[in-house]
Amino acid sequence: MIDKRTARSVLDAALETGGDFSELYIEDSRSHSILMTDLCVEDATYAAAHGAGVRVFSGLKSAYAYTNATDRETLISTARAAAAALKGDGRAEPASFLLKEYGGAPEVPFSDVENESRIRLLRDASKAAKSYSGYIKQISARYMDVDKHILVCNSLGVWAQDQRPRTRLSIQVTAADNDQMQTGVESPGFGMGFEAYRRIDGEAAALAAAKSAVTMLTAPQCPPALLPVVIDGGFGGVIFHEACGHSLEATAVAKGNSEFADKLGQRIASERVTAVDDGTLPGEWGTIGVDDEGTPSRRNVLIERGVLRGYLIDLMGARRMGMEPTGNARRQSYAYAPTSRMTNTFIEAGTDDEEEMIRSLAEGLFAKKMGGGSVNPLTGEFNFAVTEGYWVKNGQIVTPVRGATLVGRGAEVLLRIDRVGKDRTMGQGMCGSLSGSVPANVGQPRIRVDGITIGGKGEKR
Repeated sequence: MIDKRTARSVLDAALETGGDFSELYIEDSRSHSILMTDLCVEDATYAAAHGAGVRVFSGLKSAYAYTNATDRETLISTARAAAAALKGDGRAEPASFLLKEYGGAPEVPFSDVENESRIRLLRDASKAAKSYSGYIKQISARYMDVDKHILVCNSLGVWAQDQRPRTRLSIQVTAADNDQMQTGVESPGFGMGFEAYRRIDGEAAALAAAKSAVTMLTAPQCPPALLPVVIDGGFGGVIFHEACGHSLEATAVAKGNSEFADKLGQRIASERVTAVDDGTLPGEWGTIGVDDEGTPSRRNVLIERGVLRGYLIDLMGARRMGMEPTGNARRQSYAYAPTSRMTNTFIEAGTDDEEEMIRSLAEGLFAKKMGGGSVNPLTGEFNFAVTEGYWVKNGQIVTPVRGATLVGRGAEVLLRIDRVGKDRTMGQGMCGSLSGSVPANVGQPRIRVDGITIGGKGEKR
């Protein structure tokens, strides 16, 4: 992407006003996206992105500038623009580079794949969804892939390159009957080339989305209650991700804007809970070889048997907190400065029987699929939609229910987990924060919380 001599000149220019650290990030990516609605291709897009960002630190102050051109003159001009926004007390000298490469070429590169193969995946999935029920009124299927190459180097001597292929198939199915309408969604994805579709079963995903939409179409409204809730694996992990994970990022912790600040070594969860962020898992959606500051990705134990063991820390967070970076600095593109972010974040598998969680309920909710929600990282208060839920009474599922929400605080939910199942699964999503939208896996086994406020508009059962 760039030679070392040019990179050194850029880093040196960024330090001209007295900064103590400079960084150059360069990105080159190629992507495909195809949208099919009701078996008709509506949009097919090929895109390329190329650009660079330069960042400067002086103590706890930082400045960032970016450009979509990477010739020597433009990069140096961009570096000086960042430097002009920040005046430091002294000037650091860039160290010698230590070159490291991460990632690797995918087994089946996206550039070798014809669009007809992509369209076939969408068509087969759409047909499967359509065949499920006469209530299915619309099917929207989207394919995406991206192959991103990054280079990050800095004045500390880091020179790291990474290749990050990933692909995803998203199926949204709408069921309708008279004035009632419900939607089911499945979006499996992996951090690998087109070989991912040896593992992604698009037809099975489409059928699952259709089943969810049709089931919820005729379901009664969920009643409000304060009762135990069983939350299924995979995307059920979004509650931990949103209500707890963001509160463990240095973006919040370093400034004291987290309910978990200054609690290392303290019990914050049930002893059944061990929670991990691991960006090294082969082929997973949130996996990276190196983060967007050049720190190698690693496995970070956040909570160990209920005790808080660590945070997710970027370089600026490390300065503020007096701790080492953890390989979690991420950004959407060169247009964003990096911040501390999650990769593959999950609750580890436990030892409990997943069916017993339901059998032992006198009354409660089984949240099979979770949707979006909102959270305040300072207080941990959250509100999440249950997109597919079932009411449980005397150990039996008695009816599906729709319109359920789960309301609570992350710290309270962690302490009230009384069952953790044996089979951990993952769900794929895009996580938005200060540094844009990045791919992130959420995951967990089936868990049970002995009490959560359940919101709903139905009558008590």
